[in-house]
Parts: sequence; structure tokens; C-alpha cells
Amino acid sequence: MANPVSMSIFILQIPSLLLLYILLLYLFNVILRKFRLVQKFSGHKPPTYPIIGCLVSFYKNQGRLLDWYTELLAESATNTIVVHRLGARRTVVTANPGNVEYMLKTNFNNFPKGQPFTEILGDFLGYGIFNVDGELWRTQRKFASHEFTAKSLREFFVMTLEEEVEKGLLPILESLAVTAEVVDLQELLRRFAFNMVLKVSLGIDRCCLDPSRPVPPLTRAFDKASEICAKRGAAPLFIVWKIKKWLGIGSERQLKSAVEEIHRYVSEIIISKKKMIEKGENRDEDLLSRLILAGHEEEVIRDMVINFIMAGRDTTSAAMTWLFWLLSCHPEIEKEVVKETKVLMERSSASPVFVPLLTAHMAGGLEVLVQKRTQTSMKSN
Repeated sequence: MANPVSMSIFILQIPSLLLLYILLLYLFNVILRKFRLVQKFSGHKPPTYPIIGCLVSFYKNQGRLLDWYTELLAESATNTIVVHRLGARRTVVTANPGNVEYMLKTNFNNFPKGQPFTEILGDFLGYGIFNVDGELWRTQRKFASHEFTAKSLREFFVMTLEEEVEKGLLPILESLAVTAEVVDLQELLRRFAFNMVLKVSLGIDRCCLDPSRPVPPLTRAFDKASEICAKRGAAPLFIVWKIKKWLGIGSERQLKSAVEEIHRYVSEIIISKKKMIEKGENRDEDLLSRLILAGHEEEVIRDMVINFIMAGRDTTSAAMTWLFWLLSCHPEIEKEVVKETKVLMERSSASPVFVPLLTAHMAGGLEVLVQKRTQTSMKSN
């Protein structure tokens, strides 16, 4: 005969079991709806599953994230995808011009960088313009907008560019042409761009253009810091790099060392520049001098300078590298560019506006190339 006490306990547990069952059904429904929503916006790619999201696909493609995102965006009808994975915040990636304009212009204030982004770059970029929001961003944006549109800084940039090209880049290229020596053009242009940005930002010349000589320590430190910060953003699980940072091991230890070297180098330049200004020995042409004269604190100046160096370093060299690569792939366009350049040089001989005119000309050559590529693509389709 069944125990009455046991039966009573079982009967009392039925409502609790039903409630638990209903809660589990609700939780499963929420997860399923979220999963379907992610699939809807991501065009059913990358393969996304409940709980873990697209962690598996993300891990497989972490070494080629840009290519992977580009492939997914190309397949998406809206040129927008949602990347949801375990251990990281949901990420929306878009190449839709309307979305970009809305976020960066129409409703900019509603899209701050936020902590998930700033903590990835915070150790390196500090409180610079690319890693802050709100009033700090507006203050630096206002300063940058004013200074970079100033005639004196533009003239200093053009003068520096002419000097670097005539005394640095061209002699090296001519020497390589004579000896028929193979050179890593991307590395050479990276050194050239870094030297340029150091002169404009700090007013110094410490980088070596000669590809046969070792990479300067400051360049190595910037490379290492940039690389590790990029790996932070590409890590399948953010908690991994955070633990490494807390323990001070591995790549996070290397990042700390690289950032310390960059800070030490820039801080020494700031101190030296201040002394020159006090003695009246400074020409006040570079960006650092303008920041000091504006009365900013040393730490803010340091972070702003580092941000501006990063802004002009890899972007410029990458654009130049792609330009020459595209021209090499299209000899007919290359001939047009060379022909127009010769005409421009004849018209602008010994003219101080030669460099900006040549820059505009090269941009025009690239525009022609883009038009040609577009026409070819349309015909093939």
C-alpha cells in the first residue's frame, strides 16, 4: 500500500514542476526567437546556434575576419549582418551607406563607442580622439578640425612631403631601379608614411627609410601595440585577454611593454618641445607645438599625438600600396597616369603647388581606374 505521506508530497510538487516546465518552455522560446532574429538579419550566415551563437565560425575565421565579414556582407541583401557569439556582445557589421550616414552623421550622438570598444584600445590610445566619447571627443574634434584646416599647418605638411619625397623616397627608389633590386614596397611606404606623420605630429625625424636598415624601436613598438589590440578585438572570448592582462602574461605583457616604450618616447619629446618653446627656439609648425601652446595637460597631449600618429600611419601607406598594386594590374591606366603626370610636371615645374596638384592628379588617376573597373564589372554581369 502506498505511503500517504509520499503521495501528499508528490501532489504538492506537481504545481512546482508545472511552473518549472512553463519557465523552461518560455526560456526556450526566447532563445529560439533570438536565434531566428539573428538568422534573419545575418542572411542565415554565419551559422548561428542557440547559446554559443556563431562562436565556431568566428573561431575558424579569426585569422581572416575582414575577408569573412566582407563575404557575409556581400551575401546579405541589406549589406548588414549581426554577429552573435558566446562570451562577447552582439556585434552589428554594416556596409550599407544609409546605415553608415545615419550612425556617423544623422544621429551620431546616439552611437557612442562605448566601453566594449574603448577597453580594447584603452591601454594604447588612452584618452585620444579615437577612444573617447562625449565632451572629450568634441573638444579634440574641434581642435583637430581647426588646426588641420589652418593654412600654416597645410603649408608645413606640403613642405615636409616635398622634402621627404625628394630627399628620401625618390633617391631610394632610383637606387633600387639601378640595381634592379627587389623591394617590399608596402614596407617602404609604411616607413615613408611613418616618417611623414612623425614630422608633422612631433616635428622630429627618427625613422629610417632605407629598407636595408633595421626597423626603428618606436616603429616596432607601434606595430606590436597595434597587432595585440587588433587580436583583442578578434578574440573568440574576450575573457581570455582580460585574464592574461590581469595576470600580466603572454601578449598582454608584450602590449604593456610596447605601450610603455611609446609613452616614454612621446613624453620625452613633449618635455623637450616645451623647453624649446620656453627658450623661443621652436617654430611652432608641428601639431605637438600647437597642442602645447593650446594649454593641454601632458597626458592628454601624449594620447592625442599617439592617436594622430595612428590615424596617418597605416591608412596612408595602405592607400598608396593599393594604388600602385592596382596600377600594376592595369597597365593601360598606368600609361595614362604616367602621361598625365609628365604633362603636370611640365606645367608645374619649380612650382610650390606641385605636390598638391600631383596628389590631386593621382587621385584622378585612381578615379579613372575605379570607373574602368566598374565598367568591366557591369559588362561581366
